[in-house]
Amino acid sequence: MRLLLALLLTLAALPALAQPRPIQRNAELDTLLDALKVAPTEEAAAAVEVRVRQLWLEAGSPAATLLMKRGLRDLSNNAGGAAQDDFDSALALEPDLAEAYNRRAIARYLQGDYLGAIADIEATLRREPRNFMAFQSLSRIAEARGDAKGALIAWRRALELDPKTPDGGTRLRELEHKVDGERI
Repeated sequence: MRLLLALLLTLAALPALAQPRPIQRNAELDTLLDALKVAPTEEAAAAVEVRVRQLWLEAGSPAATLLMKRGLRDLSNNAGGAAQDDFDSALALEPDLAEAYNRRAIARYLQGDYLGAIADIEATLRREPRNFMAFQSLSRIAEARGDAKGALIAWRRALELDPKTPDGGTRLRELEHKVDGERI
């Protein structure tokens, strides 16, 4: 009986040993997101962004990560419907996987489903309020819907999290100009 109990306990621990430890990943993510706010150049920020995106992409189980990567490949091939299916499947496995909501938002946006995309961004930000990419997407969606003020607010929030976003200052000035133009 003791041998069986020891074997069961050992087997139960194996999946946890096979995956990266979430506490270590969370600590790394926290450190990287703090570093992103103070990165001295766009190039330095870009290197940090790559690692942050990788951590978000690989935050789920190996099966969910595989589906996420397949969805990204579908997005790059302009197959928004297939990408959405992949992200739906990842969410079926990992319902709290923030990045799956974020990427599905992009797929929905590209298919013209702005309300679905906004709902997915909200779900992303409930799970990971520091997701600068979600705020960037929200800004683009608001702009596409003719909401320059909403686009500006979202973009400013993205820049608070990632001040060295490539061409971030240029976009900020363009949005400010649009909002100022609407006030006249």
